[in-house]
Amino acid sequence: MTKIITVITLFICSLLSAQTQFEQGMAKAFGLWKEGKSTEASAMFERIAAAEKTSWLPNYYVAFVNTTSAFSEKDPVKLELLLTKAQDALDVELIKDQNNSELYVVQALIYTAYVVADPMTNAPKYSGKIMEAYGKAKALNPNNPRAVFGEADYQLGGAKWTGVDTKPLCAQVNKAIELFATFKPETPFSPKWGIERALEIQKTCK
Repeated sequence: MTKIITVITLFICSLLSAQTQFEQGMAKAFGLWKEGKSTEASAMFERIAAAEKTSWLPNYYVAFVNTTSAFSEKDPVKLELLLTKAQDALDVELIKDQNNSELYVVQALIYTAYVVADPMTNAPKYSGKIMEAYGKAKALNPNNPRAVFGEADYQLGGAKWTGVDTKPLCAQVNKAIELFATFKPETPFSPKWGIERALEIQKTCK
């Protein structure tokens, strides 16, 4: 009996230790990212993802960090490397779980980064995929503010070319801001970004 208790105690301790290491690693990665060290942050998230197979968050942030970096990258070769790394990390989690709204939001952002890099070539190729990804994200979680806002934001960005009526889109921006106000992340590391840009767009929305 004593041996069983000892084994259980050691098992619980190992779980707590692993959790602590995960939390410490995630906090360190976020710290690097906040300092503007995106490459280092991505590498840290990759190491956490390799060690922690049960959480989707490390690979999510590998994808997200590299995608956000791609939006400001002008070198086509570096851009492709960033977005390939993002897609590879995202694919790992999408294979495991097709019911996570946040994963589809990042998928839409990856496609959007390609469009921003070369609108003439990539908008016809990716616009449908972007809307499909946001559609899946909203279907899985209609109250995900990033899904609601992201879809409206993308359409607003192309409104001057498509001629789409922006009034309903601005209404969606307002709805997303309301959702941000009530959104509660599941964990301290769960996605909670987006409100700042939504408020910026709201100011210019007509």
